Amino acid sequence: MSIAESRDPAGPHPRRRTLLKGAPAVLLGVAGCSGGTRGGAPASPRPSVTTTRSRLPQVPVWRPSPGDVQPEVKVRAVELVEAVGAWPAGERDAAMARVGALGLEPTLVDQAGALRPGGAAAVLEVVDAQYGGILADSASVLVVCRQWVRRGDGAVVAGGTTVDVRLRRARPRWEVTALHPAESGAPAAALSAQAQRVLDAGSAIRLPPAAVADIRSGQVHASVLGALLNLARTYRMDVSVVRSGHPLKVFGTDRPSDHPRGRAVDVWRIDGHAVVDPGTSRALVEEFMRAAAGAGSYNVGGPLQLSGGAADQFFSDDTHRDHVHMGFGN
Repeated sequence: MSIAESRDPAGPHPRRRTLLKGAPAVLLGVAGCSGGTRGGAPASPRPSVTTTRSRLPQVPVWRPSPGDVQPEVKVRAVELVEAVGAWPAGERDAAMARVGALGLEPTLVDQAGALRPGGAAAVLEVVDAQYGGILADSASVLVVCRQWVRRGDGAVVAGGTTVDVRLRRARPRWEVTALHPAESGAPAAALSAQAQRVLDAGSAIRLPPAAVADIRSGQVHASVLGALLNLARTYRMDVSVVRSGHPLKVFGTDRPSDHPRGRAVDVWRIDGHAVVDPGTSRALVEEFMRAAAGAGSYNVGGPLQLSGGAADQFFSDDTHRDHVHMGFGN
């Protein structure tokens, strides 16, 4: 969030969307959200799952989008996270050297939380790099990642987190000043039916590891869960951030963010199309933003400044060029 506070690749959707004028703010009865699952994307991963394979997976290389605001800032954050969270066999103890080779403070490794070296080898996939805030001389980049670690016994453990990487402008390159990895808390003793349906929604609501942990903690508000289920009837969503891994305050201000309270969610890809990409239909993004408002969000941010809605319901700025933010009140 900033001071103001992603068409199906296979072709057009077979049924016309009719969201959401006059619809209820929260829909409670979407059993499994099967109606919103379109395409063959795999279900959201579950963190910390031990597998029996001995090979680490191959992962795609993250690259900035041509639509990114100051892409060099995101590149800087991502390379730091990759230097800490991925290492070949025999180089587990070289994380500080890798970070130092980037011209950054080696002791940043100590702030990396769950990503710190703890196995024989590891690979890391950056799912998304999203702005938590971008100002003239400072920035927050939320690096959403999955990690696979091969233990000494050969088993591979799958996990991941989201790291809030703080940066300040410097020459010749931006400097990383701090890392704030997600802290989701322990799983709740029992989950609500809504929370379980969100976790079970598969490709309709794709959740990175930190977001899965957030929902399992029981600390995500029913308004957020209900809106996701509502929107999943029509869209496939890739969530970047729910509660943890986001700045505690609206970046650049002293105002508390809705995210740490479990009352906000960010979506970086819609129907397989990244919000930030120039080729993504602006009509699709506008439709989704208006649907988010119809699903109960009082504070919808994105790459478009929309008219209508309640006073100040829609907003846009550089921070929200790469995702749609949905905030929910009491």
